[in-house]
Amino acid sequence: MINSAAQLRLIGAELYERPVKLRLPFRFGVVTLREAPQLFVRARVRMADGRDGEGVSAELLVPKWFDKSPELSNDDNFNQLRRAVAIALRHMTGVGEQTAFGITAAANAGHRAECSANGLNGLVASFGMALIERAIIDALGRLDGVPAAALVRDNRLGIDARLTPDLAGFDLNRFLSGIKPAGTIFARHTVGLVDAITRADTQGKRLDDGLPESLEEVIAAYGHVYFKLKVGGNADADIERLAQIAAVLDRASAPYKATLDGNEQYENVDAVLELWRRIGEDKRLARLKASLLLIEQPITRAQALSKPVHALARDIAVEIDESDSDYDVFPRARALGYHGISSKSCKGFYRALLNSARVAQYNEQHGGGFVMSAEDLTTQGGIAVQQDLLLASLVGAIHVERNGHHYVDGMAGAPPAEQEAWLAAHNDVYRRAGNGRARLDIRDGMVSLRTIAQANGLGSAVLPDWMSMNPSPNAE
Repeated sequence: MINSAAQLRLIGAELYERPVKLRLPFRFGVVTLREAPQLFVRARVRMADGRDGEGVSAELLVPKWFDKSPELSNDDNFNQLRRAVAIALRHMTGVGEQTAFGITAAANAGHRAECSANGLNGLVASFGMALIERAIIDALGRLDGVPAAALVRDNRLGIDARLTPDLAGFDLNRFLSGIKPAGTIFARHTVGLVDAITRADTQGKRLDDGLPESLEEVIAAYGHVYFKLKVGGNADADIERLAQIAAVLDRASAPYKATLDGNEQYENVDAVLELWRRIGEDKRLARLKASLLLIEQPITRAQALSKPVHALARDIAVEIDESDSDYDVFPRARALGYHGISSKSCKGFYRALLNSARVAQYNEQHGGGFVMSAEDLTTQGGIAVQQDLLLASLVGAIHVERNGHHYVDGMAGAPPAEQEAWLAAHNDVYRRAGNGRARLDIRDGMVSLRTIAQANGLGSAVLPDWMSMNPSPNAE
């Protein structure tokens, strides 16, 4: 292992946006999403040896997930996320020359304190830092002429345990040296709360745009064998909805796997236990229950880390997602009985890697049972989806929630020339749809990672067309 961490400084960044309109509405938790801006970061770094270079990142500004306060409008949520990125940029440029990880570590406390003083919660704060740190990683890889996986394996990023003191005795360098992206990854298809289950459910409201519109059409088109099923907090409605989904999934003779996502819709563990009991008692759900891998954050954020979940975790792994607001959360959740945590590039590249190290450590200590899942359905084709796919593979996930291609009409917001560039450079990742747009190419339920893993920087051989975007509004 080389272990030659690079020294660099963040000089600054430009922020741009593109509007994204969904072809199908998506309901999760308390919101039905129909459109949102996508934010792009174009960061510039300077190496200790004087070389300058730029790196990029991108993420959808998703309303009512990072902060679900009902009094906030979607525009309020967008501005919260923009403000967090601006605050992170100021703190991360202010720490001077560090390792790539060192910039995050040195800026973390000040960034979070300022976000808190501005009424921005920990998840919003994480978003801001995540966008900037990914752009720095991308810049370093492009300057060094190596893929991000090599930066991780050789720890050229300078990752250490200063933000995760519980890992002080864990051999991080050995762990990182063993990381290697896979050639493919399964796409886990999310079934939202208002999604059509059968083609008959689309009658009278079909788009007929040549793309699948219901769960059964999605399976036929893409060959999915992994699924993520949303539940809404009403046990009666959730049981009936799951039975409708199971009736479609159970048609396949081959095995399938699924996860449940509560999106904080249940008030406490007792309510989730009641749902779990009813799932076990309903004969229509027998195969579905046997196929379930985990339950993702079913309990509201205000209560999730206040009481133990051991009674539920004895039967199925329970995972923290929305409560994963900072580096110290996973050990706290583990003490309450949670056995899982999610990887999302919108929460932080380094936090996902360090939580993955914790999973490895916990499994060594307890003989297994701890899991990390890869989530995020909102990533859009191009920079965002490729960075998240790569991160999912680096943390060892064999399947990842991947639905942006379903709810959005491919790269609809990108100009034709940019789409052609993605199709040429990443022809294993995208295909041309009937309407000519570049779309994620899912075959036999899988996405290829070949060109993503090979690209210098953080997963992309293409840069977006900056001239086609608008400067991001100043939210500070």
